[in-house]
Parts: sequence; C-alpha cells; structure tokens
Amino acid sequence: MSRFYLFSFLIFTQLSAFAQEGKRERHRYLGEEQPGVTPAIFAKGIVSDENRYEFGSTFSSDGVEFFYAIEINKKPEIHYIKYENNVWTKSKKLLSHERYGYNDPFLSPDGKKLFFISDRALDGKGDKKDIDIWYIERTNTGWSDPINAGKAINTDKNEYYISFAKNGTMYFSSNGGTTMENDKNYNIRTSEFKGGKFLSSNPLNEAINTEYYEADVFISPNEKYIIYCSERPGGKGKGDLYISFKDDKGAWQPAKNMGASINTSGYEFCPFVTSDNKYLFFSRDGDIYWVSTKVVDNLR
Repeated sequence: MSRFYLFSFLIFTQLSAFAQEGKRERHRYLGEEQPGVTPAIFAKGIVSDENRYEFGSTFSSDGVEFFYAIEINKKPEIHYIKYENNVWTKSKKLLSHERYGYNDPFLSPDGKKLFFISDRALDGKGDKKDIDIWYIERTNTGWSDPINAGKAINTDKNEYYISFAKNGTMYFSSNGGTTMENDKNYNIRTSEFKGGKFLSSNPLNEAINTEYYEADVFISPNEKYIIYCSERPGGKGKGDLYISFKDDKGAWQPAKNMGASINTSGYEFCPFVTSDNKYLFFSRDGDIYWVSTKVVDNLR
C-alpha cells in the first residue's frame, strides 16, 4: 500500500470513528432532550410509564447500557436497555423471578459486575428471606447466576442500595443489628474492597446517619460528596434527598436537605450521578427523573 493510500485509509478510519462517536453522543441518554436545573421525567413512555412503578436506575460508564427496576404485580424486577447497532434496544428483562424480587441495580467500577438487592433464598430455591446484596458477573455468553455478596456485607436483616467509589469501596445501607423497636433505623455503611473481597463494614458518622432512616446512597467516585434518602423530621415530604460534602480535611460536613428544586411533598430516593458528571437521576413516586448536576454545584 502506498503512503498516499495508507494516509487516506487512516484519515477515513479516523473520520469514521469520529462519526460513530458523534452519532453515539446524539443518541446518549436514549436521545432524550436533556434537562436544566428543573427535574424532568426521564424517557417518558419508554422508561417512565405513568401506568407502572419505576425506580433505581443507573447507566454504564460509557453510557451505552441503562439498568432500572420496575414493579410487576407488586414485585420488583430489573430491566435494561442497550445502545447497539446505532439504536437503543427495547427494554428487556434481566432479573426476574416468580417468587423473589430484584431491584437497586448498580455496576461495579470496572463494569464487570452488576450489583442489586434481593429477598432471594441463598440456594435460589427456598422461601424468601431478608434482603441481601447480590451481584451477577459478565461472561462470554451473558450474565452469571446471582451470587451473594457475603457475610462481610449482609446481615440477618436488610441491606439496601449499592454505590461504589472509584477505588472499589462499597457504600450501602443496612438495619443490621437493630431490634424490632428500632428496625426502621437504617444507616449508611462502607466496606473496603481488598485482596479480592469486601471487608467488614462500618457506619458513617453522625454527620450522615441519625436515629432515623438513611438509605439509597450515591457516593461520588472520588468520595467528595454523598447523596442519600432520609426520612428524618424537618424534610419537605415523606422522604427527601440530602447531600454532604467533605471539607478540606476529608471530614463529612453535616448533611443538608437538597431543597425545593429536588424535594417535594412526595418521596425522593434512588440517586445516581452519571459518569460524565452532567446529570443526577433519582426516583420520585413511581417515575425516574433527571436534572443537571448544577443543582449539586449550587449546594456546595
């Protein structure tokens, strides 16, 4: 091949790659019109259906996979939509069972595992149990069977909603260790990932946790801020989103309500910020919403 044709081939290849990337960017977020600082329902009629309850959504870091939970006959299951061959596929079931529920999907930092919560029996056959954190792994032929995250994470009570820092540390909530009198006191906990396994978890301090319900946590990849749902008094509704930032010394500042731009008299939960740091997704009373992360910047 002559230098001219080689050069032409390289230019053509590069332009094709740019064209593909441009096409992907135009179709990013399912091709939806992107919101400003006022929350909007995401993908109305595609993801968010007024006749159905949806919650707990997450995008892959490259933006080509979207996972979310829906309720069918009052039982949650996980669906996904994928961008392939220059189009978004129709929604497909990923995790569903006649007896067990599956929800709160979140990908591991490397994208090779999808974590979620479920009341599935440990053997996958028995009666429903308390809610644990589970995951499935990508394989050459699809996804593995569900794998329990283990006793360092799960207790004999409930574990909810998973989020990961870039270094692999898991953030989640649990009411493990509570009694029947205070079992609604869920706290946010962290577990480091070392040597190929999760270490025993520890609760965050009183800047984040209270005697009330704290759950549905999103941690920024660099662990500089945290967003979560709380049912503490003084909120704007049944459950509100709160945010805390770390100070210059790395300590969490007291969490504050994210305000009327996010919270309503309803229930806001399941926060997630996209990997490009442009949009905050969250759930509200059966629909999935999204909003510009300028609302986060405005609270710093």
